[in-house]
Amino acid sequence: MAADALAPLIERLARARGIGDAYHSYKGELKHFSLRTKTAILRAMHCKVDDAFALEAEIRESEAAHPLGLLGDVVVLRNGARAARINTPAIEQNALLRWTVRFEQGGERSGEVHCWDLPERGSYQQDHGPWFMLRDLPLPDDLPLGFHKLEIDLEFAGREACPLIVTPEKCYQPPGIAAGGKRWGVAVQLYTLRSEHNWGIGDFTDLAEVLRHAVETGADFVGVSPLHALFPSDASLFSPYSASSRHALNVMFIDVGAVLEVQGSPRALAMMSDPGFRARLAAVRGATHVDYAAVASLKMPVLRAAYERFRTEHLQRHTARAAACRAFLRERGDTMRLHILFDAIDGYLRRKLGTSAGWHSWPEEFRNPASEAVRQFAQDHSDEVDYHGYLQWLAAEQLAAVRALARQLKVEIGLYGDYAVGVNASGSETWSDQSLYCTGAAIGAPPDPLGPGGQEWGIPPQDPRALRRAAFAPFVALLRASTRFYGALRLDHVMALFRQWWVPRGFKSVDGGYVHYPLEDLLGIVALESQRQQCLVVGEDLGVVPDEIRRALPVFGVYHYKVVMFEQRNGEFVAPVAYVRPALATVTTHDLPTLHGWWKGHDIDIWERLGAYPQPDDAERARAQRVLERERLLRALRREELWPESSSEDASEVPEYSAALSRAVHVFLCRSRAALVTVQLEDMIGMLEPVNLPGTSSEYSNWTRRMTASAREIFARTDVRELTAAMSAARKEPEMLIA
Repeated sequence: MAADALAPLIERLARARGIGDAYHSYKGELKHFSLRTKTAILRAMHCKVDDAFALEAEIRESEAAHPLGLLGDVVVLRNGARAARINTPAIEQNALLRWTVRFEQGGERSGEVHCWDLPERGSYQQDHGPWFMLRDLPLPDDLPLGFHKLEIDLEFAGREACPLIVTPEKCYQPPGIAAGGKRWGVAVQLYTLRSEHNWGIGDFTDLAEVLRHAVETGADFVGVSPLHALFPSDASLFSPYSASSRHALNVMFIDVGAVLEVQGSPRALAMMSDPGFRARLAAVRGATHVDYAAVASLKMPVLRAAYERFRTEHLQRHTARAAACRAFLRERGDTMRLHILFDAIDGYLRRKLGTSAGWHSWPEEFRNPASEAVRQFAQDHSDEVDYHGYLQWLAAEQLAAVRALARQLKVEIGLYGDYAVGVNASGSETWSDQSLYCTGAAIGAPPDPLGPGGQEWGIPPQDPRALRRAAFAPFVALLRASTRFYGALRLDHVMALFRQWWVPRGFKSVDGGYVHYPLEDLLGIVALESQRQQCLVVGEDLGVVPDEIRRALPVFGVYHYKVVMFEQRNGEFVAPVAYVRPALATVTTHDLPTLHGWWKGHDIDIWERLGAYPQPDDAERARAQRVLERERLLRALRREELWPESSSEDASEVPEYSAALSRAVHVFLCRSRAALVTVQLEDMIGMLEPVNLPGTSSEYSNWTRRMTASAREIFARTDVRELTAAMSAARKEPEMLIA
């Protein structure tokens, strides 16, 4: 059939599969998605778009309200909305319907009703055959929150069941914050931390040290970069936002010296006492940037020696310590089993065959986790698999100890984690669940002021239909893995719960299109896991934010994410009293210049040096705009009586960056109504260089720049003590005085 004849079918299927027709750009312009873009996205979803019969079959299945019969794949009920949408044959108006809810923790509730007594919500014909009525099945108002099972038995039509998820109204809030308290914390990139004991990269012991020092100065929490598992086989893949799996931890953050088996291993101790080893260790400790390959060459052999001792002294003797490790792996289930199996295969093939990291470079027989080759590998190389399981256990133990420290310190949040929006296309998360991920496309963002050409992040999207068919179980598992250690969690690019910008393979970012997701179902599940783990949730809602997200976040109790540099209206910085209460506010982020760098225009210098400005005078225009923005910020500080009045009206005559300026800006933010405020560790000591330049790879040393001082040294500084004292005082000021 000619392509023109298929166009109406493709358009119809695109709508049924959640692909948008158009969107409003950041400039307010209505942009329509092309047929070419929609077709490519459907291909990425594994749809056959060149065959009319296949398209029609996909349309019938995708447009059906409940394609699996009486019930759909899953029912999600928010607290207060206790009606499940069901299908009933139209001819069975007087049929008796019996329902049962089997609870997650045991027990059940049941009832019965005639179909004619159920509210009707519509009707449709299935495959030119029988008609079905969409009806609401009322369920009790007092069903417990959780993951249950709904069964219905309809006379003449049969019995069906599906998962039933009952979610709360809102996400969890700590009692003190819910009562109006305001807190502040320190944000760190864990790998950047410097200390006398670490091995050239921050580790979990460093994180505990930062937490202890921060709390002593009045902070309530420490925010940390994503700790997701990367690729032990290839240390060059170190972006925290391109993980192998979000279900596991980055084992490079293990404090090797604190591992029990290292302390008693003759082989490990011999390695660490070798003069060459000590020289390499001193070099990475003193470096200005993390040398991931050098760090791995030090850590991994010692951890391997520690495992060998663990195997002989614990696993083979079935000690309590071995039992604890085994219990950890059992509790984490099949997801962890597949992850450590992935790491074992990936490392083995890289050593034996020289393959690149990730399953896309593996021999074909290993690419399916259910294959005979994978099963045989797990059997023949069980010791290698156990080694990677041991590393995950160590990492989890050490991070759990930091969470325990937060509880001992009696702070409300303690650790504030970061849940990355996606994963590396060739990592263990995609290998483990290939039906869920669409590797023929990548998530990105449409053009906006930070990325005029759009963005493509190289991470594959999840198919929303596959997610629903799995009853959202993969999403639930990710949330549990991410909230386990934290008192608050940042959802990176929270707009992804509503729509994601798909860039088909081979397309430019600007030519991508939006695919929509079941926002209310996903936010309801976020609220449920938030309440269960007692973890406050922050949604990173920067960039092009649709109205649906702006409305939904406060309804579900998800905090907004506010950045001072973006909070400008009508040519002025927003006053502290104008910030919304349910928000985490910060001066800058890991994707932006430091405060010092912004003030000095250092980011503009970097972009100019990299040739990122299309026109010769673009950099000068950016500098002129920055001068105006600096003066705006000073005006905002003066309005709050945080900066002295200037005798000059010349906007170019602005002061040099100083600790006093940083303190004024952060006190300005702490006076805001936002419940939570963070200060970047870099901004506490006035560092200049950013940690990341979005949109660059080899052009800039992203995710490697280290702190210039240790946590002990930072928190002992007089200017830092003055900053933290001023922030603590500002957080306690009554809002009536702020206004």
